[in-house]
Amino acid sequence: MEIAKTVVQLCQEKGIDARALTEGSGLDEHRIVAILAGRWTPSPAERDAIAAVLGVTRDDIVWGHVTPIQHIYGHGPG
Repeated sequence: MEIAKTVVQLCQEKGIDARALTEGSGLDEHRIVAILAGRWTPSPAERDAIAAVLGVTRDDIVWGHVTPIQHIYGHGPG
């Protein structure tokens, strides 16, 4: 069983840049940049489109925000 990887890790391994991911997935470039930066968690359909470009399934990718909430909404929860 292989460990799931982030979109960024898979792009680096496969030599795919943001432009190629945008063109291949059909998603908006700003959305792709936000996903790569960890600021946007894609919908199931967006996950499928990105995974197809990367040659994996959406379950092979780790999805989710990596930007701490306190940096977006003031002082945050703590």
